[in-house]
Amino acid sequence: MKLKLWQVDAFAEKPLEGNPAAIVPLERWIDASLMQKIANENNLAETAFFVKTGPSKYDLRWFTPESEVDLCGHATLASACVVFKTLDPSLARVDFETRSGTLTVERGANGQLIMSLPSDPVFPFAGPANFAETIGDALGTSAPSEILKGRYIVAVWQNARDIRAIKGPGNIGRVMRDIGIWGCIVTAPGDEDFDFVSRFFAPEKGVPEDPVTGSAHCALVPFWAKRLGKKTLKARQVSARGGNLLCTDEGTRTILSGSCALYMTGEIDV
Repeated sequence: MKLKLWQVDAFAEKPLEGNPAAIVPLERWIDASLMQKIANENNLAETAFFVKTGPSKYDLRWFTPESEVDLCGHATLASACVVFKTLDPSLARVDFETRSGTLTVERGANGQLIMSLPSDPVFPFAGPANFAETIGDALGTSAPSEILKGRYIVAVWQNARDIRAIKGPGNIGRVMRDIGIWGCIVTAPGDEDFDFVSRFFAPEKGVPEDPVTGSAHCALVPFWAKRLGKKTLKARQVSARGGNLLCTDEGTRTILSGSCALYMTGEIDV
């Protein structure tokens, strides 16, 4: 069986920036175990598979190297890029049916893609005893000033330099595993004209650090919009590759805008 594959850098102005995703369109669904093996072979944060179900409508699934996940923003943006640029250039909007409901992506100005995702409200989280210190120690830095919980843990520091200085995931995978959550967002007020900065670690899913994370911003945007009193925010994920996002808080929906850059096309033979 031969399958087409596109590798797209999402939230990137040009190749080799942002977050790479492998995109594999299917005529019909193949076995989930095969999709998982393909994702593991690709060894990117996410491989997206989709099947067309109607005009401008697709069913969409995402796999990390380790497992299927409920939501992935950057691979959704990259999937829309492949649809708009190659599979159906006449479309101005595409609707993806997913485990997280209907996700829409529209063409914007100047090559931007505008994506609507479900917001992920976060709430204060005490966690085990001395949990803030445990997180700081695991990441090799000081303790965060706040800890919140939604889909992921959100740890908040006071300065962007604290987020930039973290050298990597350290032992955060073990800390997250102990509380039954696989993703950790670290964030602080922004610098360099950004409203906030962040990073995202998910070692338990085979993603030590994700370069640019759409699903994390479903929690970050409502949080920082309320904290800063702003509806529209400029965000920077300060991973080694890095990425910029223009974000809008629409209550139950989080709107993320960014560009995509095609890196590679290929064919899978399995």
